[in-house]
Amino acid sequence: MKKINLRNYYPFYSYDDIIEVSDELDMLFREYMLLEEAYRIRKYRYKAFYSLEGNEGIEREALKLPLTPDEILEQRQMTEIIFKGLSSLPDKQRNRIYAHFFLGMSKAEIAKAEGCSVSSVKDSIRRGLRRLNKFFEKNL
Repeated sequence: MKKINLRNYYPFYSYDDIIEVSDELDMLFREYMLLEEAYRIRKYRYKAFYSLEGNEGIEREALKLPLTPDEILEQRQMTEIIFKGLSSLPDKQRNRIYAHFFLGMSKAEIAKAEGCSVSSVKDSIRRGLRRLNKFFEKNL
């Protein structure tokens, strides 16, 4: 058992409050403090503070931790499975799903571009997503 002062960990404490905690909890508190300090250093090093001239999300990108090789490999494999699933769909469904989810087009915009009704676009996307779901269940 270790003794810790809660005032060191919680900024709203205005007095010393010393309690006994298990070794595991003490290690968890120490890890939290180290992560907070690392975040503060990254923020300082990359000058990632909010400004009115910065683009949206620029500070968040500067503070992101680099991906590990395992995470990079997992992302590549997931992307490959997604594109295999999309390629298994009929052309119309694939194009509509791609336009809606990847290009951010609304279903009304897709219908207008293709010269069809919005309900047919909705049905096509719904059927395509069901097919993708079955494909992913089979391959994951």
